[in-house]
Amino acid sequence: MNIGQLSRLSGASARSIRHYEKAGLLVSHRRNNGYREFGPEVVLRVQHIVRMIRLGFSLEEITTFPACMFTSASNVICPQAFAAHQEKLSDIERQLAELESRRVRLLETLKDASPQRG
Repeated sequence: MNIGQLSRLSGASARSIRHYEKAGLLVSHRRNNGYREFGPEVVLRVQHIVRMIRLGFSLEEITTFPACMFTSASNVICPQAFAAHQEKLSDIERQLAELESRRVRLLETLKDASPQRG
């Protein structure tokens, strides 16, 4: 299938698909006219990449994931990838705690301060 068909079937933009390919996450073959040709298995792979990006993983992180992360149903996490998901969750929780701490400090600063006029 061409990149337009892959875009329609996967829900990802053609621009994103090119970006994923450039990052090494997808492989295409070139037709005689120079157009990219993707196999049908790539649809699921693109959907998995999009899902992982929405979970907060970077393309660099995704390139290190084992192949099993791209072959199972979206609600199944292979054992090799489970740790990566747990680590990402811990990172997000740490970031949330840090943001909440900043929020509290800002609220205290604003509560104790009055705006300077002038």
